[in-house]
Formats: sequence, C-alpha cells, structure tokens
Amino acid sequence: MAQHPAIVFLRLTALILVFGLADLTPGSAADAPPAPPAVTVSQPVQRELVEWDEYTGQFAAKEYVEIRARVSGYLTEIHFEDGQLIKEGDLLFVIDPRPYEATLAAARAQLAQGNAQVELATRQLERTAELRKKDFEPASTYDQRLSDLKVATAAVESAKAAIRSAELNVGFTRITAPLTGRISNHQVSVGNLVSGSDSATTPAMTTIVSLDPIYFYFDMSEGDYLAYQRATAAGMLTEARDTAPPVYAHLTDETEWPWKGQLSFLDNQVDRGAGTIRARATFANPGYFVTPGQFGRIRIPASQQHVAILIPDGAVVTDQSRKVVMTVKEDGTVEPKVVRPGPMTEDGLRIIRSGLEPSDRVIINGLVRARPGGKVTPQPGQIETAARH
Repeated sequence: MAQHPAIVFLRLTALILVFGLADLTPGSAADAPPAPPAVTVSQPVQRELVEWDEYTGQFAAKEYVEIRARVSGYLTEIHFEDGQLIKEGDLLFVIDPRPYEATLAAARAQLAQGNAQVELATRQLERTAELRKKDFEPASTYDQRLSDLKVATAAVESAKAAIRSAELNVGFTRITAPLTGRISNHQVSVGNLVSGSDSATTPAMTTIVSLDPIYFYFDMSEGDYLAYQRATAAGMLTEARDTAPPVYAHLTDETEWPWKGQLSFLDNQVDRGAGTIRARATFANPGYFVTPGQFGRIRIPASQQHVAILIPDGAVVTDQSRKVVMTVKEDGTVEPKVVRPGPMTEDGLRIIRSGLEPSDRVIINGLVRARPGGKVTPQPGQIETAARH
C-alpha cells in the first residue's frame, strides 16, 4: 500500500536527526579551516639609557721594575720581607762595599797627586816665563813647561772622573727601591756572589710592581672599534684620545660593577693577525685589593644617554649571519625584520640598535609556531624583566 508523501518526508527527517547525518551536509562547520596558531605579542620597551660594551681583560701594574745589581760582589744584607709593601727609596740589598771604597780612596789619592803636579808645573812655568822675558831660557824650555802644566791639569781631571765613577760604584752597593709598591721574593741569599753589570741579561734579584693606580688591558674587535668610531663621528660618543670616559669593571667573583675608572689609551693600529685593537683603562686601587695579573670584566660606554628599544633576548632569532625579530602585521601575517642587536641591559633585555620600530608587535612567546609569511592569532602580552646574575 503506497504511503502518503508527507509521511515519507517526516520519517527521513527523523532518521537524519537520530544518526547525526545533518553534519555531513554541504557547508557544515566540519568543513571550516582551523584557526591560525596563537602567539604572544608585545610592543618593544622604550627606555632612556646608556649602551655599554663588555670585554674580558687583565689587570696589570702601571710600573714594573726588575731589580738587578750594577756592581759585582758578595751580598751582605737583605732589608725586606718577601712580598711586603715598600716605599720608594727603601733600602733593599747591600753588596760588600769595601773593594769599591778602596778604589775610591785610590782615586782620591790620584787627585791629590795630580793637584801637586799641577802646583809644581805652574811654579816652573812662572819661573821659566820670567827667565824667557830676559832671554835666559830658550823657547823650547818654555814650551816644555807649558806642556807639563797641561798634562798635570789633565791628570787632575782624570782623577776627578775616577772619583765620580768610584763614588757611583760605592753607591751601587746599596740597592734601594725605585718606586712604591709590592716586592716579590728575593732570588739571591746573603753570602752569594752577585754578578753586576749594566746589561739586561744580568739575573734579577727581585721584582717590584706598583699597585695604585692599576691598569686594565683588553682587546676589542675591529667591528666594535668601527662602531665606536662611527658613534664618535656622529656625536653620540666622545673621543677617548681627547677625553677620558668613565668605565666600570668587576672581578671574576663579583656581579656588580664596583670599580670605576677611565679609558686612558687606545693603540695606534689594529693587530693584523687577530683583527683586534688594544685598549687600556686606569683604575684607582687605594686599598691594594686588586693584584696585577688578575682577570676581570670591563664595560665601556657605547653611546651617550638616549632612548633605546628593548626586547627579550629570546625574541631574537639567528638566520645564517643575520639577526631577525618576528613581528605580526595588522592582518595577522608574520613579518621577519632584520635587526642590529646591541648589548644586554642590567634587567636582562636586549638593546636593538636598528631595524625595529616602537610600534611593531614583536612575538615574545610561541616563535616555534610562527612562519614568515604565515598567519597567526596574536594575543597581547607584556615584556618582563629579570635581574642578571
């Protein structure tokens, strides 16, 4: 028996509702594309600050002296304790002076003898001159007396020079400190024969280093030096050779920058092999806490006070030799921007020197889900700071 068409339609509608066949109809929600991945974005932080460049270097004594003997002899006295602080002029070593005192006495005797010869030659010349006026003496005798006086005078000058040399040698037997600082240990003990000369090959008896002020040497790369020069030419930085900008340093166990000094020297050429240039800073060391030879870190100003753009260091991506920051445009498209990063700040943010605008929306979380040119769902976030350790 044939069913009424209206009854057939109602039964089909019921089957569709029971088995969920309505989800398979064209244009349903199951065929809609998935939403773009979510990322966290934020505009860069702007802050007025001074940029700093950091380098590793080594402290060195401003003055360093190797103590050597100028005369030979037996060492008789040592007047310091190994490693103690000494002042300029303090007596350090005594070499047996008796042989040199005897030489000095002989030189003085030669001077007395020479003075006697001069006195005799002068009297004889005066008598010969009187006789020569009366033509009682030949001219040759007068010339001989004049020559004798000149020889005796030269002998006196030679004796005086010998005395000065002997006095120097006697003085060299007492070795004093040429500067104030800390002395090392003695390399020669009392009773040993010391070989002295004016040559640098003579073994050193000890060494002395000055402690206040103290130098800090470090090397900056050619690229950093070029950036420094361009910042100086643009008026963003003062020339270190004309003025002394303040710099700060810390030792290996310090996290702050307690040592304040001045950049005092830049070398006159770049090292061909290493591609670096040597620089030096000077620090006050009144308590003698820093010892020459210690390593440390130094930071020097890379700019004057200015408003800088800051982002988290994790937002900077390396693309071959370039540094890239991922930003999101208004339509949700990811746009990579090549940037020139600067140093880190004290609160752990990276300075961006160029390539980024203050209005850019930077991806600070979810970089793994962002593809250049792809779509993302930006969610507002906030850049957090953290103290550096």
